[in-house]
Amino acid sequence: MLYHILLDAANEALDPAVTSMFFDKLNEKFFVRLLIDLVAVFCLIRLIYYPLYKNKEFFFTFFMFNIIIYLLTYVLNKVDMSTGAAFGLFAVFSLLRYRTEDITPKDMTYLFTVIAMGLIGSVMKGTYFEMALVECIIIGAVYALDSNLFLRKEIIKNIQYENIDMIKPEHHADLLEDLKKRTGLSIHKITIGKVDFLRDTAIIKIYYYEDLQK
Repeated sequence: MLYHILLDAANEALDPAVTSMFFDKLNEKFFVRLLIDLVAVFCLIRLIYYPLYKNKEFFFTFFMFNIIIYLLTYVLNKVDMSTGAAFGLFAVFSLLRYRTEDITPKDMTYLFTVIAMGLIGSVMKGTYFEMALVECIIIGAVYALDSNLFLRKEIIKNIQYENIDMIKPEHHADLLEDLKKRTGLSIHKITIGKVDFLRDTAIIKIYYYEDLQK
């Protein structure tokens, strides 16, 4: 059964009429929309994400996900595709959040954003100006929410602390002062994480505002 399905798909793909129709879709509209999409992603990643996090590790991932989603949805948009299928496609990539351990929630949010931008660029009905305006709204929202424009940016770090006696509730103020002195940071909140009584260490999560360190 599967063999016949694949064979029919291959025969259809090799059909000159189908091939001609596919390349007819790669017209000026395709390339202009792709250009707008890539410029928007560049502004998001290079001008917002990188200055905030100084992280080049996900540049390749962000751009390739965006391009692949754009190409895939642009091609699928030329055939009958239900709304359920479109949401299913997005859900497949959403599963990455649960299969990838080394990516932070912020990085995953940026990944979903570039995926959404690729979807908008490929399937949105409207003029080039309307598409660019929607992309600008997304970029503006990310900048406003992830910078210090409206909210102070809170940084969270985990620290391995060796003086386990200081984690007692009655020593909370002394522990906070000790962490401030050791790290040189204006810590405003701490939470106690994993405690290892065998090694007399504890994982402490510290919270401080980025703007106070400048």
